[in-house]
Amino acid sequence: QVLLAESGGGLVQAGDSLSLSCTASGRASSAGSMAWFRQAPGKEREFVASIPEAGSTAYYADSMKGRCTIVRDNAKNTVTLQMKRLEPEDTAVYYCAKSRTIYYESQLASRDQSYFYWGQGTRVTVSS
Repeated sequence: QVLLAESGGGLVQAGDSLSLSCTASGRASSAGSMAWFRQAPGKEREFVASIPEAGSTAYYADSMKGRCTIVRDNAKNTVTLQMKRLEPEDTAVYYCAKSRTIYYESQLASRDQSYFYWGQGTRVTVSS
C-alpha cells in the first residue's frame, strides 16, 4: 500500500508561480511512475505531468509544456510540480498519482487508468 499526500495548493494570481508537493508513505520506495493530474470544476480529470524515475525524462501535457517541471526525489519519497505563468484555466484540484509499473511511453504515462495509487488532491485557484 502506498499513501500519497499533496500539499502546496492555494489561491494565486494569474502570472504567479506555485509549487505542489506530494509525499509518499507506506511502500513508497516501490517502483512505479509518478504523475500529476488535475480536475477543473465540471470537467474530467486530465493529465499534467509524469516522471518514470528520478532524473529520467518527464512527460508533460501540451497545455503545460514550458510552464511546469516535475521533479522526483526518491530519497525523500516526494514528487514536486513546479508551475509558472499560471492562468485562470489552471484552476483545478491537483492530484498526485503513482503507478505499479514504470512507464517510458508518453501515451501510457498520461492515462489515469495507468495509475493505481491516488492522493486526496490539493486545490489551486488562479484569479485573473
